[in-house]
Amino acid sequence: MWQSGRMTEPAAAHPTRLERVRTDAGAEIAILTFAHGPLNLFDQAMFDAVQADVAALADDPPRAVLLRAEGKVVSAGVDVHLFDGITAEQGADLWQELFAEICHPLEALTCPVVYAAHGLTLTAAFEIALACDIILAAPKAKFGLVETVVGLTPSMGGPQRLAERAGSGRARELVMTGDLYDAATLHAWGVVNAVHEDVDTEARALTARLADGPTRAHDATKQIISAWRSGGVAHADSITPDVSGALFETEDLRGAVRSFLDVGPGKATYRGR
Repeated sequence: MWQSGRMTEPAAAHPTRLERVRTDAGAEIAILTFAHGPLNLFDQAMFDAVQADVAALADDPPRAVLLRAEGKVVSAGVDVHLFDGITAEQGADLWQELFAEICHPLEALTCPVVYAAHGLTLTAAFEIALACDIILAAPKAKFGLVETVVGLTPSMGGPQRLAERAGSGRARELVMTGDLYDAATLHAWGVVNAVHEDVDTEARALTARLADGPTRAHDATKQIISAWRSGGVAHADSITPDVSGALFETEDLRGAVRSFLDVGPGKATYRGR
């Protein structure tokens, strides 16, 4: 399913790896792996690395992205040293930077973004997952926004994105209790899209499937849903004609329509153009 690709930096020199690989059909996939010791803690080096990786993805988008982690846990959270002694202004600047350089550009990528959680996924790692399009989890994965242990609330967009997926009451419960929630519970709540025993294999397969699909149409879907998130159904309706109408001039739509008419459904190939 995968062909060899390029890696941005040697693993030993960096707390993350960003690899570019191709599907058998030739679609480029980017795989961003957290690989920062046994706990994958989000310290300054980790935040810097993820910001750089997201910037690289935004500058040169592939046709799908997979976020995953190495080790026993996805992440045990944020290094609390980052919060020691900072002022209100510095705190606000920190959150603004993380929105501007991680969450917002990740959501704005013009391709599907899949997140694979195989184990414990806390705080920043969970909030980054909530900025992705699809979250897959292993049965033993556990999730938590546990910032209350240091008198904080999650501030990388977790509460509001959790409320979008699970409802505001569930979001308040999860954040205010600071409890851990298993994959089955969050699947039932609509936060996790699916639970798989071999989540890494399933996530890679799904990412490949999405990469081989109509990338411009996937981007249009993201734009329409983004409009709904910011302004409701009326706003989404107002932008849909132009966003969807533009697809009629793409090579992928024209080729898929011709393929459907000539040989029937499900036989089109896409090039992301």
